[in-house]
Amino acid sequence: MDLSVLFLAMPAIVADLDPSASELLWINDIYGFMVAGFLVTMGTLGDRIGRRRVLLIGAFAFGAASALAAFSGTAQQLIMARALLGVAGATIAPSTLALVVNLFQNEAERSRAISIWGTAFALGGLVGPLIGGVLLHYFHWGSVFLINIPIMLALLIAAPFLLPEYRNEEGERLDLLSVALSLGTVLPIIYGFKHMAADGFAPHQLLAIVGGLLIGLLFVRRQKSLAHPLIDLRLFRIPAFTASLIVNLAGVFFVFGVFLFQNLFLQLVLDLSPLEAAVWSVPSALVFTIMSFQSHRLTSRLGPIKTVLLGLLVNAVGVSAMAAAAYAESLVGVLAASMLVGLGFVPVILSTTGLIVGTAPPEQAGSASAISETSAEFGGALGVAILGSLGTLVYRMTMNGVDLSGLNAAQQLAVSTTLAGAVETAKAMGDPAPAWLEAARSGFSLGFAACCALAAVTLLGLAVLAHRIYSSAHIDANAAASR
Repeated sequence: MDLSVLFLAMPAIVADLDPSASELLWINDIYGFMVAGFLVTMGTLGDRIGRRRVLLIGAFAFGAASALAAFSGTAQQLIMARALLGVAGATIAPSTLALVVNLFQNEAERSRAISIWGTAFALGGLVGPLIGGVLLHYFHWGSVFLINIPIMLALLIAAPFLLPEYRNEEGERLDLLSVALSLGTVLPIIYGFKHMAADGFAPHQLLAIVGGLLIGLLFVRRQKSLAHPLIDLRLFRIPAFTASLIVNLAGVFFVFGVFLFQNLFLQLVLDLSPLEAAVWSVPSALVFTIMSFQSHRLTSRLGPIKTVLLGLLVNAVGVSAMAAAAYAESLVGVLAASMLVGLGFVPVILSTTGLIVGTAPPEQAGSASAISETSAEFGGALGVAILGSLGTLVYRMTMNGVDLSGLNAAQQLAVSTTLAGAVETAKAMGDPAPAWLEAARSGFSLGFAACCALAAVTLLGLAVLAHRIYSSAHIDANAAASR
């Protein structure tokens, strides 16, 4: 909810605080960067000092940072408050998921609990814009941050009575060098891929990614040498853990990339307004929400592994249908395909999340939860950047043969680079629409279809790979529960 309402509030924030282009970018991005960077640290900290304690500390910090954000008088203050929100937010997902694992030892009950946990994310995305729209209509933009405070207060009051404490009694203090190395690994890589997606390829982005990978090698070497590492690399020797982590990352990779294209397709190719595009997207959002709440029934009937494999196949069929619909530039086809993608994607993500935390030793559930959340962050950033780059490449190749002789050099560059540039150039020229605009839209649709086709082939290959790993490890439906 907090993420979704910010997008609505940005125009009011810009009008009030007048941020520079760089400051505006950091207002949007700093929260996600800090969440991604601190997930592993906070998850492991919960294992060491207590998951309920870390959750309560994070809830208090999240409420305080929300107040700071709401009353920020400058863009710099808002960026700082958003950074603190990110650090506090990194405590919530791994702590709650790890506590769910401790509360529900039975596989069927845990599956249902994780489904409800996932439903909360989907509902937050649905109600966020509605609540945010009402608040922004009647109140100052800071109200979208103040709504966090009563929720955090309710958690602080109820958690001591409702939640048990759990910690690893044998855990030692966090290794601060490992914490620094983990931040040095995650932050540059996420930064590089997110900016590559937003701004196109540039050498400094690749430099950030390579730098993060090199620091990551130092991080791995450090973990191997510690008796109590920040991340126990032995987790990756558990076949179900590693296979589920790969599937989880790949699922988020393709869904984030495909839905980025879908949103642009609705507005730039089909010429829908942002509000019209949002309304047309409601059915698929409802499918995601309903499947989040009901996927435990499928998991209980088939078991987590069969659910993952079936979900991958359904997801592959969904993105194949999306490829055909995108190529045909069909509104109904794209929306129907997105609902089919939701039918497959949600059970895959929730089942793999359950396997990731369920196959890890109980004392490392917080660390496993954080690894799961971090993989999702990486998957989303990679999907938007890589699939976005592939779509852009197809678009530019398509536009190479289009006659743009009636445009000046700046206009030709804008039209041949992105569809957004082509649409804006066409609007500036007025009616009637130039002939090259249809070619530009067709080029974007072809790039969209190519990315979906790649997703379909990869998801099918991933299903085969996951089946082999699960089968060779002799993992049955009750593997997670038996640990």
